[in-house]
Parts: sequence; C-alpha cells; structure tokens
Amino acid sequence: MRWSLPNLASRLAASFALWSAAALLAAPTAVAGAANTAAAAAAPWPNGPFVTSDRWMTDKSGNIVTYAGVNWPGHVDVMIPEGLQYQSITSIVSKIKSLGMNAVRLTFAIEMIDQITHKDIPISKAFTDALGQENGMAVLQKVLKNHQGLFDENTTRLQVFDAVAAECAKQQIYVHLDNHVSKAGWCCNPFDGNSWFGDRYFSVDNWKRGVAYMANHGKNWPNLMSIALRNELRGPILSSGKPEPYTWDTWYSRMREGADDVFKANPDLLIFLSGLDSDTNIGPVVNQQPGKPLAGGGGANFSRADFRGYGDDKLVLELHYYDILHGSKPRDCDQVGRELDNAGFSALGNASAGVAEATNRFPVLLTEFGFPQDNSTYTQTIHRCTEQFLADRQAGWTIWPLGGSYYIREDKQDYDEPWGLLTHDWSDWRSPEHIQNGLRPLIKASQAASGGRAPAAPAKDQDQDGGDGKENGGVQRRSASSMGFSIAPLGLWAAMTYGIVALGL
Repeated sequence: MRWSLPNLASRLAASFALWSAAALLAAPTAVAGAANTAAAAAAPWPNGPFVTSDRWMTDKSGNIVTYAGVNWPGHVDVMIPEGLQYQSITSIVSKIKSLGMNAVRLTFAIEMIDQITHKDIPISKAFTDALGQENGMAVLQKVLKNHQGLFDENTTRLQVFDAVAAECAKQQIYVHLDNHVSKAGWCCNPFDGNSWFGDRYFSVDNWKRGVAYMANHGKNWPNLMSIALRNELRGPILSSGKPEPYTWDTWYSRMREGADDVFKANPDLLIFLSGLDSDTNIGPVVNQQPGKPLAGGGGANFSRADFRGYGDDKLVLELHYYDILHGSKPRDCDQVGRELDNAGFSALGNASAGVAEATNRFPVLLTEFGFPQDNSTYTQTIHRCTEQFLADRQAGWTIWPLGGSYYIREDKQDYDEPWGLLTHDWSDWRSPEHIQNGLRPLIKASQAASGGRAPAAPAKDQDQDGGDGKENGGVQRRSASSMGFSIAPLGLWAAMTYGIVALGL
C-alpha cells in the first residue's frame, strides 16, 4: 500500500505517541529498570535503614533486599565468634563474600551482656574460663597470632564482635544479630534452662536489657540492619526456674516488650519475631483473624498497632526447618512446600496447593536450616526441596552454620562440626559439591529480585497472571512482578507492534 507523505507523517506521530506513553508506563514499574539501577548505584552501601514493604525488606531507596547468608555462632561458652584460632576474621569474611552471600546471622548470649553490665572481661579470661588455663591460653595465642595489631590479651569479647562487624562492613555484608541463648552454651533442648520466659536461665528482665544493649551498641556498626529477639522458643521440661505459661498469649506479651525496648534503643533496626515449637511455627500470626485470638482459649490478638511506631514497617518473621524436627522426612517437594507454608511462609503470598492464603503479609526468612556437608546429603529430598523452595519464593535465608569447629561444645574442646560449610580448620569448603550445585544457584536465585522495587501485593486469591497462584509440585507459580520483573514492557512492545502494522511495514 502506498501512503502519501502527510498521511505517513501523521501515522508516524501517532505511533511515536503510543510508544512514548508505553515507555512512560513501563519506567516506574520495571523492577530492574535502568532508573532504579542508577539510583541503587548512586546510594551509598548499605543504604539503610531497612524497612518492610508487604512481603519484602527494602532499603532506604525502596529497593528490595534479600538476605542470602550464613550463621556465625558467637553464643557458645567462650562467647565470641568461633574459628578465630584457625583463620583471621578477614579470611573468614572473604570466604563468605566469595560465594556472593550478603548477610551474616551473628549469634550472642545474654550472659555476655549480664557480665558486661557488671564488669566486662577480656578474651584472655573468656578463653581460660571456658577451656581451662593451659588450653585456654594456647588457643588465645593462636587467635592473637591471626590478628596481630588488632587484638591483645586485654581485648574484650564485645570488641571482637566489633571487629567482625567492621570486616563485614568493609566487604559489604549485612549483619543480623540474633539472641541465641541466655546462658552461654550449645543450643537447643527443652532441658537446658534457656527454653522459655522464666526458665532457669531465662530472666525476662535480663533478656530485655540484653537485646536492647546490643541494639544500642550496634549503632556503631553501619551494616547492622536487623536483630532477632530470641532463638527457638520452646516449652521447658523439668525446669528448676519458674517458667511462664507456654502459650501464644505469653509469647505476644513478651515479644512486644522486647520489641519495644529494641525499638527505643535503635529505631533503625528491623525486628525479627520467631515462633513457638523451636521456631517451627509462626502460623497463628500469619493467619490472624480480625477480632479473634492467636490461639484457641487465649486472649491475645496480634495487631501491628500494638507495636507503636514500627508495627507497619519494621517487623519480620523468621522460621527454622530441620528434618530432625519432623517425625518423618518429607516424601517430595509438594510436602516440603506445604510444611513451610503452613509454618508461616504463606505470609509471602501464593501459598502451596492445599494451604490457605495468609491473612497477614510479612517478609519471612528461614534463618536456620542445614545438614551434614558431604558429597550427597544435600541431594536428599528435604534438603534439595528446601533450597528449591527458597529459590522459587525468593525468600531470605541464613544456613546453619559457617564453621567446621567450635572452641568448645557440650564440654568437648575443639569440637568438629560436620554441618559446617567450612572444614575443621575453617580453611576450605567441606562439601565443594554442595557449594557448587546447591548454594551458589540458591544464592543467585533467591536474590533475583534484589535491587528492584517491591511490587504491589497480589490479590489474595489470584496471582498476577489471573490464576490461583499454585502449580503442581507445591511451589508457587511465579508471576512477572513477584519475580522482580514488570509486565509493562509488554505494553511497550504492543505499541511498537501497532506502529509498525499501522505503517504497513
């Protein structure tokens, strides 16, 4: 078809207008668009404080941040981060960074804060108290040799935490603090006195003081972005203390108090709430019905308004998932997805088939999961499917644990940790197979949305594609926006196509 010049010009103008309109529509909604990338590049790392937006954690610019990290224990008997007799802090952090991880869950004991508030002790005493005079001094000398010019015998335990946080900041790794126990030692069982509010070692007042102290001290760490109030709350058995009732009502009352104290001490931090049953269940919070209690027979009704000043944008939920916490191992990924969603991951939206959609939306992180690091265990159904679930949901996580040994654990010195990502001497990966075939792909997949804008929440009964948010296999069907992409470029393509057709080209 032949067009006159005026007719051609008018159609070109119309096509250009449609194209421009589509481009304007696409620009603000494209999660990984050039504007957001430029803004993220211009913002100084870590670009905090972080807040929450629907199911996402976001930085100061509104860009999604997903933790993909590892647990570095510092709560056991010596009460400093493990492994420093074998490798320097710089070397250990470099190992974490080499995988592309961006977060460390750094654990601590309330006992350390109890001692600090009376009279802090140097690491020389911390080692000898835990390991005995001879062995303690021998390990101390190895630590000092690895950290010449940084530590000496009078360095305090908290200064060691400072050094770990500083090196993480240098290598652009976020720090997430976790109150693991009250009395320092290995965790967790229902007989250890650390289980529940009022248990033998679990003084509520000391706990609140401890988490607030660390939150306040962490103001000196530019990369401290979040803190967890308590690890693996569980019902105490044969307690010699005076434990409070093991109920959701008690949980709600005490967690609100702890969160309030942390917020007053450091309002910049995200506050992580763990569930009951060794943090395998946060479902009542996720599925809270308006006007109804968290659990039958109770009176507590979860409301963000009860967390005054921060309930809308500072609360994050966390869960743990281990095969040892289940009576039988899951048969397939369907079952893994259902178990995790029923535990609380449904708060991310688009729950697995057979699981009701959550009434409350939160970021939910799997702050502990793990297994022996060998050539094959990672391929077992529960472990493979857990990592696949996290990848598909682009959920945050920190695997347990980093190191291959402890200064002392359960009275055995230089205890070997077969679950550790690193070898006994913290020098190399214990399972290169899992690192290459499991963790590296998981790190990449779970962070696929990071740096992009948090999309609007999908409808509760439909995903962005108009379906039910489910797929065979129990892993959610990823919509374009939930994966960190925008469907707006389709409009741009449509406009281009219309223009070409209209011109008869």
